[in-house]
Amino acid sequence: MDTIKKAQLFNASCVALVVTALAFATRGSFVEAWATEFNLSHTEVGWIVGTAFWGFTLAMVFGGPLVDIIGIGRIIGIAFICHLAGIILTIVATGFWSLFISTLLIGIANGSVEAACNPLITSMYTDQKTRRLNRFHAWFPTGIVIGGLAVYLFNKIGLADWRYAMGIMLLPTFIYGYMFLNKQFPQTERVVSGYSYKDMLKACVSPLFLFMAFCMILTAGTELGTNQWIAALLANVSSNPILLLVWISGIMALARQFGGTLIHNLKSTVVLLASSILAFIGCVLMGYTSGAVMVFASAGIFALGVAFFWPSMLGFVSENIPQSGALGLAIMGGIGFLGGAIAQPVLGAIFDAQTLASIPAGQTIEALKQAVTGSEEAIVWASAQLTGGALTLRFVAIVPAVLIVFFTILHVRKRNHV
Repeated sequence: MDTIKKAQLFNASCVALVVTALAFATRGSFVEAWATEFNLSHTEVGWIVGTAFWGFTLAMVFGGPLVDIIGIGRIIGIAFICHLAGIILTIVATGFWSLFISTLLIGIANGSVEAACNPLITSMYTDQKTRRLNRFHAWFPTGIVIGGLAVYLFNKIGLADWRYAMGIMLLPTFIYGYMFLNKQFPQTERVVSGYSYKDMLKACVSPLFLFMAFCMILTAGTELGTNQWIAALLANVSSNPILLLVWISGIMALARQFGGTLIHNLKSTVVLLASSILAFIGCVLMGYTSGAVMVFASAGIFALGVAFFWPSMLGFVSENIPQSGALGLAIMGGIGFLGGAIAQPVLGAIFDAQTLASIPAGQTIEALKQAVTGSEEAIVWASAQLTGGALTLRFVAIVPAVLIVFFTILHVRKRNHV
């Protein structure tokens, strides 16, 4: 391990995670642009955006078991190639299928980053897994902030074409590829600890692991699903709705970066339960409040709720089911993005349905969508979309409500078995 340059590998992992976040942030702001430019429904855009999550899951399911076999470095190489190809294909996309395929490639790249970097970090920092995972995953919302601000800046200076925002992902992609080049990687913790492959497989079908995997679908769906759609759901709250995503992501980044010590000293079940409560309150408030100030305040509560979901779920599994190894972390990450994938078309369909239901009698959606900016019809359309978005967020609140129940049960059982 002495020849392993931990700091350099950790920093390179953070840059790679920034690229995955940029893909998430920029695509979240492209929802309406793609729908307009390529004449797509919100449901179709939901399938496109959701494909990134399917690709992520695919990479985690196949990449996780291969980490121990072909090595962390090769999995990172796959991530770099798929990121590069996916970004370029997105920029030259001409419609649904080219967007679908390019998004799938980027999803595979994102999943490969997680499949390699999570076990890399837990193998290098065995005595502070949750703290290091929180600091590592702080770069996901940080990347979203960077991407969101870039979109905002491009819009301000007149470069509104979404392809410019997509192109900025190329720079950090080349940077992390260079940072990882010719580096020596450690063996995974499972291998060092002496757990067999059979032990790993057995741990991944244990009742506790399966329970956490199911909860991961819900926690990730709450975080990733809502954040991917938030700019579209609340587009009429602010003249620059992407700033709402930047606000949420900024709070998440600060919480993960500087809340590591607090999280390290608390029981993980307490963190997960508190997170569920805050996420529920945030969703409900966003669904019922109006006005930019109140919506941003509600979004801040939601951000604090979802901030620790992902890294704390991974940390819980790594600390309480260490035999699950790299495969366990890969399955959890893959399951998480599966939850995000499921959420995308579902949220899109709910948004379409709730917006349609909010249109006054005698009006048609086709006419309203074609309305001239500033006209009475345009105002009606904006109001219907805002109402539809708020109603959609009320549906989302059901998910963290279920998690409150699940994590209460988990906390009580863990406390009784201490």
